[in-house]
Amino acid sequence: MRIALDASGTDDAPHVEIEGALSALAELEDVSITLVGDEGVLTAALADRGVAVSDRLGVVHAPDRILASDSPATVVRRKPESSIVRGLGLHRDGEADAFISAGSTGAVMAASLFLLRPLPGVDRPSVATTLPTVGAPMILVDSGTNVDCKPRQLVQFAHLGSVYARDALGVEGRPRVGLLNIGEEPEKGDELAVETYELLAADSQLQFVGNVEGRDVIRGVCDVLVTDGFAGNVLLKFYESVAQHVVGIVKSNLDLRGIELDYEKTFSMLDYSEYGGAPLLGVNGLSVICHGGSTPKALKNAIRVAADAVRNDLVGDMAAEFADRTAAGPPAGSSATAT
Repeated sequence: MRIALDASGTDDAPHVEIEGALSALAELEDVSITLVGDEGVLTAALADRGVAVSDRLGVVHAPDRILASDSPATVVRRKPESSIVRGLGLHRDGEADAFISAGSTGAVMAASLFLLRPLPGVDRPSVATTLPTVGAPMILVDSGTNVDCKPRQLVQFAHLGSVYARDALGVEGRPRVGLLNIGEEPEKGDELAVETYELLAADSQLQFVGNVEGRDVIRGVCDVLVTDGFAGNVLLKFYESVAQHVVGIVKSNLDLRGIELDYEKTFSMLDYSEYGGAPLLGVNGLSVICHGGSTPKALKNAIRVAADAVRNDLVGDMAAEFADRTAAGPPAGSSATAT
């Protein structure tokens, strides 16, 4: 399979992307990678490492780079030769099986929606992020794409997340779905939470386990945690910052006591780079979004995430999930108030 990698995305592009790509090629024998960026810069950087373009490592020229100041809604029209637009174009045209970028999240999402289009039955594609817990990892959806959501859209997130949990995490059967809320009782929360609870509870295609409070997230009480992008992004960033803070405190205290510990092995579950990137679920393709400050290790694992999604036919499984939902009709108990 061929993965298109935006080579102009990270803060230290293209060196981080190249190192991540080379590491992935060394580990994933069935993967080839196309670096999308300024051809002159890329070939020079590869030559410095003694690496040449080959069947497994290609370069596609994209002279433009999308900046933080660029409006995401206009990048396809104004910067068609940017690495994000060119890379997604390769994927749309069948010249790549997936696209990965650590560039502007807004631009990747906007270009993915325009070029790949949403799957039938999906109102709003959403970003799914893998969170570590004391047990198995958990899928958080949405982690920042959609700030203002309706109940039916959160139900769609639950279905998208369930498919991803099966394909990416290997969850057997129906993944446990929880709704992030301020209490466990069905009537807790705002109008969005209460109406979403009713729809999720009535959906026979989901294994809904009820509301999940913030303190229970780390316990891994569900496989898929559903929320809107506002709360999801707050939770995600708090999660990452606390993990880094805890690791720093423990390391400092152990060092003061002269205790040796394999930090990488012990705290790997708290390291975002272990999980690579977050796929945009619900579009007709595989678009994986990474941190702008990603390391080569993070990009290597993002390539692994994309490759696994291709092997497991994630997009086909999501399309089938929504075809089944359409055939089944609306869940019992749904009403016009849940639109």
